Amino acid sequence: MLGLVETKSVSPVFVGRTEELDTLNDALTRAAAGEPQALLLAGEAGVGKTRLVEEFATAACRRGAVVALGGCVEIGADGLPFAPFSTALRALRRELPDELAAAAAGQEEELNRLLPELGEAVTARGAGRHDEEGMARLFELTARVLERVAADRTVVVALEDLHWADASTRHLLAYLFRTLRTGRLVVLATYRADDIHRRHPLRPLLAELDRLRTVRRLDLSRFNRAEVARQIAGIRAAEPDPAQVDEIFERSDGNAFFVEELAVAAHEGCCTGLTDTLRDLLLVRVEGLPESAQRVARIVAEGGSTVEYRLLAAVSRLAEDDLIEALRSAVNANILLATPAGDGYRFRHSLVREAVGDDLLPGERSRLNRRYAEALEADRTLVPADERVMRLASYWYHSHNAAKALPAVLDASVEARRRHAYSEQLRLLERAMELWDTAPEDIRAELRPVDYTEIYPPCGCDPATTPLGYLDLMAEAAVAGRLCGERERALKITKRALHLLEDEGDPLRAAWFWVQRSRLVQAQARGDGWQELGTAQDLVRGLPPSEVHADVLANAANWSMLHEPGPDALVAAERAVEYARMVGAREIELNARLTLGGLMVDSGSVEAGLAEMQEVKEQALAEGIAHVAGRAYVNLPSELDAVGRTREAVSLLQEGLAYTRKFGQLDSESWVWANLSEALYTLGRWDEATDAAASALRVGVNVKPQGSGAVCLAHIALGRGDLPEAARQLAAAHGYLGTHDPMPQHTLLLSRIEIGVAAAEGRIRDARAELVRALDSGMPPGTQQYGWPLLLAAATAEADARALPAATEGRAAVLERLREAAKTATTDFPLWLAHEKWVRAELARAEGRDTVDTWSEVVTELERLDRPYDLARARHRLAEALLVAGGDDERDRADERDRATELLRLAHAVADHLGARPLADAVAQLAQRARLALTHVPGPRPADPVEALGLTSRERDVLRLVSAGRTNRQIAEELFISPKTASVHVSNILGKLGVSGRGEAAALAHRLELFPSDALGSTL
Repeated sequence: MLGLVETKSVSPVFVGRTEELDTLNDALTRAAAGEPQALLLAGEAGVGKTRLVEEFATAACRRGAVVALGGCVEIGADGLPFAPFSTALRALRRELPDELAAAAAGQEEELNRLLPELGEAVTARGAGRHDEEGMARLFELTARVLERVAADRTVVVALEDLHWADASTRHLLAYLFRTLRTGRLVVLATYRADDIHRRHPLRPLLAELDRLRTVRRLDLSRFNRAEVARQIAGIRAAEPDPAQVDEIFERSDGNAFFVEELAVAAHEGCCTGLTDTLRDLLLVRVEGLPESAQRVARIVAEGGSTVEYRLLAAVSRLAEDDLIEALRSAVNANILLATPAGDGYRFRHSLVREAVGDDLLPGERSRLNRRYAEALEADRTLVPADERVMRLASYWYHSHNAAKALPAVLDASVEARRRHAYSEQLRLLERAMELWDTAPEDIRAELRPVDYTEIYPPCGCDPATTPLGYLDLMAEAAVAGRLCGERERALKITKRALHLLEDEGDPLRAAWFWVQRSRLVQAQARGDGWQELGTAQDLVRGLPPSEVHADVLANAANWSMLHEPGPDALVAAERAVEYARMVGAREIELNARLTLGGLMVDSGSVEAGLAEMQEVKEQALAEGIAHVAGRAYVNLPSELDAVGRTREAVSLLQEGLAYTRKFGQLDSESWVWANLSEALYTLGRWDEATDAAASALRVGVNVKPQGSGAVCLAHIALGRGDLPEAARQLAAAHGYLGTHDPMPQHTLLLSRIEIGVAAAEGRIRDARAELVRALDSGMPPGTQQYGWPLLLAAATAEADARALPAATEGRAAVLERLREAAKTATTDFPLWLAHEKWVRAELARAEGRDTVDTWSEVVTELERLDRPYDLARARHRLAEALLVAGGDDERDRADERDRATELLRLAHAVADHLGARPLADAVAQLAQRARLALTHVPGPRPADPVEALGLTSRERDVLRLVSAGRTNRQIAEELFISPKTASVHVSNILGKLGVSGRGEAAALAHRLELFPSDALGSTL
């Protein structure tokens, strides 16, 4: 068993909790079978959560499981980032060093943030990048490490005192509970239910976890009277007096810890001296200690959850023998406990520590924190290295010494940033801003931005020689707030900073803050961020090149690529590259070049643009700039797919999956999955495309790649005829992508699916309304990869609705609108040219003007591409055109029927393979009407009741239509024969039936029930 403190419980007997223990053991059994388990254990302070965890851990160890315990640490109300996970991983490393090393192989630098022993600090450029994915990247790697360690053995990770958890720990726990899907792993977390008030930071997490069906929650109740009696008997090793049980049960109200305290007090003969207040109950045994032991208890209470012996000795300033004697008294009284390694002490129960701490006077608390800080500064080896900076900052802050606290808090903020603990970094930076004005000026003058700012670029000054300023702190805090999701706080910080800068005359710094506001506004769904970027551009216009200037231009170019691609965006990207090169901002340069390459492809310079993007990818990989490389694995395959080189795109996307997983780039990985789904759909690998889209939804941190995954699922569902699922995924996509920040790559895709669903449901007016909305919003130059499929969907909807009376009104205007839109879309590449011909063929079909030549051109163009579903659709239309056109003589008609048969067979095979039911049904119906066999089926035909009348199969079909009241021309259209041939068939039928006219033939067919109404309806 790992990491478990050997608690000297007053009662050696484990009382009650049978149902809860059964639940935990059941979770262990499920985990051993390969089903990860997540549990929350709640209960009020003192109710017995820790004792239950101990019993479960002991039982788990007996069953061969490895148990690692981590506890959330409270240091002056400041939680250490990731403390319980660091403790648990350290315990796993002690017990399973080889297994943990193998699980973490290749990711030691990143995982060093949680467990410094794993390797050196992050040094690879880009691998330790601070961005929105930084924390998620660390979370993903942690989850994968735990899954790998638990692949061949059952592992229990128990995290106690979640009510003290820092924000980063809460986020990581939520991530684990949401994403763990493999491994023999149990994750158990405990918290005090009575501490979770309405504004407690744990409350939102609990609400989120309650919605997860994979998380089981256990609530520990207080003991009943019988259980209290058993507990007292265990403590006393004898049956208690019933009257005493009644008294203790009434006073403790069944709280296990209070039962212990009252039972011990009664045994020691001081029960009658107790008051009924909780504070007095908790302090009574402390106050019974010798004065030196009480003093040590007060020192330990202020030092944190656990205080190291050497640190305690330095702070208490007692002679060693006196300190040991004082500790012995506190331990014998069950007030303090020694840690397993014997190098520190903690309170047996945190309630007692809190009571002792609350009993300190304000000045006494400040003095003790100052002593802790001074002792730690004098000897930095007194505490573990990974805790030193955070604890020193906490001690100095609570000592109310601004001169010492400011640099200590700033050092702690750097450590929090290194760990990707951005929530803690933000809180520490806000403390630094709070301390700023009270810290002596000479202390502030010694601080340098280069030591405390990393994300914030230099704004026209040398960070190594210029003193750290208040605005520098605000800049770091704004970025930390964005990265940890506290965007509202970050927006307020940027607003205050810009207000301060109004009279500063510092345009570069102001421009930098406006760029941050642009990103925050977009993330908060308050706009598209262009107004803020425009202000930033105005501020840097005319200034000498700088890193900030290059960053502004790069952001503006990227915004334009996503929102308004075209010549202006291309020029903006070229300027961004130029400025980045001038100032040596390599990462900005590569990002801007990647944007430039994509815009070049979209503008028609396909080969040059693809070459530029490929070069950026290779250089980013070679230079270790992981963020840019991850983005290249998203954008380059997208452009390859857009120009029809889909197989190349798939190969590159699969390479990108391995890369983005390696560096934990969850959003980039989600984009790669979404793009892979789209490419696999194109290649006719729909089942794989479905899995890829589901992965995009599962992996993504931000909503846009998840929205793209939902669009892919909607597209597949539409192709398979599952309209409810298509509508559901479409609604989900709208929810992910929102309406505040429209981008053509999203709006055009969504409109295409909207039109497809509406048309399939017969809502042609809704389809037209969606088309008008999309065209009114515009299809900017460079959006042809999204615009052509939209136009095709609308043109197809109009052609399919040609026979609907309700579709007649307004059709001409819609078709004209489509023609005008098609004229402006780019066609200078085979894929886009094929779509242009296809759209025009559908428009002709909508007006009944499509011909064999029209569709032959479309099929010819698509046959050059690797798009089996698109080709099957076009072949279906070509076969229909062939059957309608007929031929000048019997030989021509026979040849065209043979060609149509082959086209329909090919189309049906693809539709059947993909599960594209609408296409398969349409092909089958066309073949049935034309009396074409989709498959070669040997053997005799089933008996035909009409044969007794001497009618051939074709004459039977004609008689069926005669009975339905069709004219010769209508019969010819229905059966793809000439009107003259239909007339000959009708004459032959009249002769064979011995009737004088069509009416008598229909009456005879009705009387003989040759064509039941249901069969007639199903055929026609």
